[in-house]
Amino acid sequence: MAASVLNFQIIPPFQRLQLVSPHTVNFPTATRKCDPKSGAPKMFRVKPLAVPELGLQGAVSGVIDLINASPPTWKSSFFSNLLIFTVGSPILVSGLSLSGIGSAFLLGTLTWRAFGPSGFLLVATYFVVGTAVTKLKMAQKEAQGVAEKKKGRRGPGSVIGSSAAGCVCAYLSIFGIGGSAFAGLWQLGFVASFCTKLSDTVSSEVGKAYGKTTYLVTTFKVVPRGTEGAVSVEGTIAGLLASILLASVGCVMGKINVPEAVICVMASQIANLGESVIGAVLQDKEGFRWLNNDAVNVINISIGSVLAILMQQLMLRNWHH
Repeated sequence: MAASVLNFQIIPPFQRLQLVSPHTVNFPTATRKCDPKSGAPKMFRVKPLAVPELGLQGAVSGVIDLINASPPTWKSSFFSNLLIFTVGSPILVSGLSLSGIGSAFLLGTLTWRAFGPSGFLLVATYFVVGTAVTKLKMAQKEAQGVAEKKKGRRGPGSVIGSSAAGCVCAYLSIFGIGGSAFAGLWQLGFVASFCTKLSDTVSSEVGKAYGKTTYLVTTFKVVPRGTEGAVSVEGTIAGLLASILLASVGCVMGKINVPEAVICVMASQIANLGESVIGAVLQDKEGFRWLNNDAVNVINISIGSVLAILMQQLMLRNWHH
């Protein structure tokens, strides 16, 4: 008997796996065809077999669509923050305790929901710059007893104290309090609050690290670095530049315009002067033990936020007249 010959049909790889719809993929299956005379296998023919699409691709595309949702939703804000916090965890743990990270996540979600990615970027800039200056000359500041506790890793009290006014502005924006006429004011108050806090943080940390002479703001007497209510030339200039930087970020991101950026810088410097006076006169004094650093921060950023809104309204009124 003559030996039978087995023939194969070669299927190119790009034909073996074909996407036929968003939900199905065609995989080839082989069926045997025999020679009618000898009964030997003659060739393989391929016919498609539809199987469910792998769910990973659909899940990823769904998350991407969610993150890009415009206007932002609570769900898109949550997943956006989850992704960013996961990627940026090495930076977060250097500046925040575990409970502080939890508080920052809530702040980030609220910020994204109210002001979108640009608002989130503003807060992220504040956090990165603020964390960096806190680490300046840490060993020196620890030796002098003026360094932040836990090597500058801040807890939930510090996060809340630094963002309380911004959170209020975010909530007012989300729920449309005051309608469209007030929407810009809540954005202005939000930006001004973080300009104020960053300016305060930078001026304090740079002053403790590089300030040659520190003066008590109420008497201008020379006092040791780290004294409540003390200011230095180096710290004051650095704080002013930090406020200009963050106001510029807010302007570039479209949260405020140029005149409002100037207002944010002015309001932040006035608020920080007021914070220094409060620190010198009241903080750690009898009857004001409750007035700790976090409470003073809340007062400080609230003054900066409210003052910026009032200054903007006054400017508009004078402009119309």
